Parts: sequence; structure tokens; C-alpha cells
Amino acid sequence: MIDTMGYGIHDMFEGQRRRYFPLPDYDLSQADQVKVTIYGRIIDVAYSRLLIQKTELSLSEIMGLDRVQKGLSVDAEMLKHLRKGKLIEGRKNSLHVAADIAEATASKADYIKMRSFDDSHYERMICEFLEKFGSASRKEIDELLLNKLSDALDDKQKSTKINNLLTKLRMEKVIHNTGSKKSPAWALLNEGK
Repeated sequence: MIDTMGYGIHDMFEGQRRRYFPLPDYDLSQADQVKVTIYGRIIDVAYSRLLIQKTELSLSEIMGLDRVQKGLSVDAEMLKHLRKGKLIEGRKNSLHVAADIAEATASKADYIKMRSFDDSHYERMICEFLEKFGSASRKEIDELLLNKLSDALDDKQKSTKINNLLTKLRMEKVIHNTGSKKSPAWALLNEGK
């Protein structure tokens, strides 16, 4: 019976793999029951396309990629393996399907939305805005940047990213706050910059 159950779980994983759906999740937090979540829809199109393109992936690689698409943690060894195979990229907390896989699977736009530009790109945007309009409230800076930051970041992470950009520009004496702490109004420190 145990062998049959074990094979049944394996068979279920293989079935989801053939359909290119996310793998089932098992919740074993209670000793007397197992909760299974079976996804009947695609979460990340790039993941599904990757499975279609790379039929030679092992079940353990697929399980690792599945965790990446769900935004779950991936153990260090699997993370290293997926990076070595150039299947994923990004930082530990915002992993996504790699660029060459995205290109091969026609998900280039999704890739661009998930990856992040370097900070200097966003800093230039802030400075150009301030050059053009003289000053900006935090709300205006949020409107400028929020939809341009990586889709891999949640709203709180995006807000923190903007805080960090503003702090860096302030510390480098590029911008300063002409308003209050509660209602900042950012302006260029030297008009020539």
C-alpha cells in the first residue's frame, strides 16, 4: 500500500508536469492529515513554456522551478543547480526564469517585467523629473517609478526600493528635501546636476 501511495504521488507530479501546470503542494503540518493543493491553471507562463521547451529536465529540477514560480524558498543546493543550468536568475528573494529561456519561450516581455534595472536608471529618472518640474512629492515619485520597478517585488518592497533610491541621492548630495519629513518635496540640490 505504501508503494502504491508513493507511486501515486509520483504519478500525480508527472501528470501535472505533462499538463505544464504547477506541481501539487502538500501540507504536512498536522500529524493526522495531509492537505493537497492541486493547481488547475498556469501561475507563470514562462515556467510552463520552459517545461514545453526543455523536456529533458529532471523531476527534481522541475520541482525546484515550480517553487521559484510560486515564490517559495528553494534550498541552497537546488538554487545552485538551477543557476548553474542557467534556468533562473535574480536575487534569492526575487527569482525568475532566465533571459535566454524567456527568449526561447517567447516570454521576453515577462522577463523584462520581472528583472530589475540597475539603480542608476531609476536615479536618472528621478533627476530628470526634478530638472523638468523643479520638485516632486513622494506621491509623484511613486507615480513615476512604481510601475517601472520589477514585478518580482511586492508593493512593500517597491516602496522600500524608492526610499533607498531617495536616501542614496540625498546622501550623495544630489537632491534634498525642501518640504517636511511627513510631506517631503524633493528638489535637485544643484541645478547643474
